[in-house]
Amino acid sequence: MFIRLADKTIEIKNLYPYVEEYCKDYETSGEADTDFLFRIKQKDIELERDRSEQEDIEEGREIRHFSDEYLETLAVYRKIAEQMPFYDTILFHGSAIAVDGKGYLFTAKSGTGKSTHTGLWRELLGERAVLVNDDKPLIRIMENGAATVYGTPWDGKHRLSSNISVQMKAICILERALENSIREITKKEAYPMLLQQVYRPADPEALKKTLLLLDRMDVKFYKLFCNMTISAAECAYRTMADG
Repeated sequence: MFIRLADKTIEIKNLYPYVEEYCKDYETSGEADTDFLFRIKQKDIELERDRSEQEDIEEGREIRHFSDEYLETLAVYRKIAEQMPFYDTILFHGSAIAVDGKGYLFTAKSGTGKSTHTGLWRELLGERAVLVNDDKPLIRIMENGAATVYGTPWDGKHRLSSNISVQMKAICILERALENSIREITKKEAYPMLLQQVYRPADPEALKKTLLLLDRMDVKFYKLFCNMTISAAECAYRTMADG
């Protein structure tokens, strides 16, 4: 099958048809335009099973058992994330939303409420707000530092994403608080969270490229202390849209 992500055409030689269903909103055609291709092997699926079990052990929870079909979707995601830095594109863990053609990405430690917060933006702004991707968007970074955020099939447990791209205006780090407040921060202040939330490739050259792309990215950064009410969305949108 062929899919198109972040303006790149990717050929996937998959083992199970579930991948085709999972990625159907991004499917395309045209072998002549392929930017890169890869073949999934059973060992790739077994590596994903090992990673999942190790994560469960580290988190102190009961080991989950996933089907080969589902684990293949993770293997595909990993193959793509490993290659994208060579095309000036990184995969990021966060919830990205577009309002009036501008993208805003919210990131935080797991369980903080990224999806809840972008849900509040959609409640506040109605049809003006479109969710780009609720879990793993791609960000392409130009030579001048401008960034574009793209939807992907890997969009969280609620499968919320759109096959669109928008210029990214800001990245916001969320932190729970009783009262809502937001402030602009420097990239230096944001960097530890950026480094934690970006996909870090295993390949040394791809990792080096990823770090260079993070350094190049020129968007605004914010820190939002929020209580997950509609007033939190009002506070964040008013400041970030005017910034």
